[in-house]
Amino acid sequence: RRSQVDLIVLDVMLPGRSGLELCRDLRAQYTTPIIMLTAVTETTDRVVGLEMGADDYVPKPFDPRELLARIRAVLRRNGATEPKRATSKQIYHFAGWTMDCSRRRLTAPDDVRVELTMAEFNLLHTFVKSAQRVLTRDQLIELSGGDSDYSFDRSIDILVSRLRRKME
Repeated sequence: RRSQVDLIVLDVMLPGRSGLELCRDLRAQYTTPIIMLTAVTETTDRVVGLEMGADDYVPKPFDPRELLARIRAVLRRNGATEPKRATSKQIYHFAGWTMDCSRRRLTAPDDVRVELTMAEFNLLHTFVKSAQRVLTRDQLIELSGGDSDYSFDRSIDILVSRLRRKME
């Protein structure tokens, strides 16, 4: 029996398998948000975790209240905890693509659904809403709902690269 998972908290150091590999494999199949929870605290390790598809990274030791706040923030950005709004549906069409914001779906010109992480979807939504405008990294982070803990120097570059790969 299968059930819907809202969020995954994943440790890097798992017995028998790397949490980073598992993160990459999960991200290849699902859009469920992933928070890495690990004793590995080097910046490069955090960047690798984010590049592998994690939506956030919490180093050990951690305060449980901070983890809960980060979980709520990721779910809020993902739309999981927001009530359904009675507003009109936001559907964008561009270059044959269809972006349905109410369902958080991206459909390719050949009618194939493209799986995006929450961060990738938010970034694409920012691009679509800001068409024909030049935005700085800081503006992209702010407009796409990123927070300062997630905004490593190259995090937006990495997201743009992942998004571009999925849309090519």
